[in-house]
Amino acid sequence: MTPRHFTLDEANAMLPWLAETFSAVMPVREELVQEQERLLVMLRGGRENGASSHGTEVAELQRKVDRLTQQLQRVVREITQRGIIVRDVGRWLVDFPSYREGREVYLCWVRGELAIGFWHDTDTGFGDRQPL
Repeated sequence: MTPRHFTLDEANAMLPWLAETFSAVMPVREELVQEQERLLVMLRGGRENGASSHGTEVAELQRKVDRLTQQLQRVVREITQRGIIVRDVGRWLVDFPSYREGREVYLCWVRGELAIGFWHDTDTGFGDRQPL
C-alpha cells in the first residue's frame, strides 16, 4: 500500500478531528500512566518482601493496564489508518507525510497548535522543525 501524502490544506483539515480524538482519549492515557506506576510499585514491593501476597491484586491491575493499553492502541491505529504518523502519545505529536520542493517531508503538528506551521525532513524529528 502506497503511503498517503497530504497537502497543507488537507493536513490542516484533519486537525479538528485529531484534537477531538486526542481530547477524548487523554483521560485513558492519564489513567494508564497512573495504573502503570501503581503496578510497578506493587511489583517492586512484592519482590522486596519475597512474598506474592498481592498476587490477585497485581493480576487485576495488570488486566486493567492491558485494557487501557488496548484502548489507546485502538485510537493510535485509527489515526495511523488515515495516513497520519503518531510520534509521541504523551504530547500528541504527529507527522503528516507530504511533499515540499519535490521531496518527501513531514508536516509536523503537536496538540495545542492552531494550525500546521512547521515541517521537517523524514530523517529528522521535532527538534529540527522548520517554519513553513
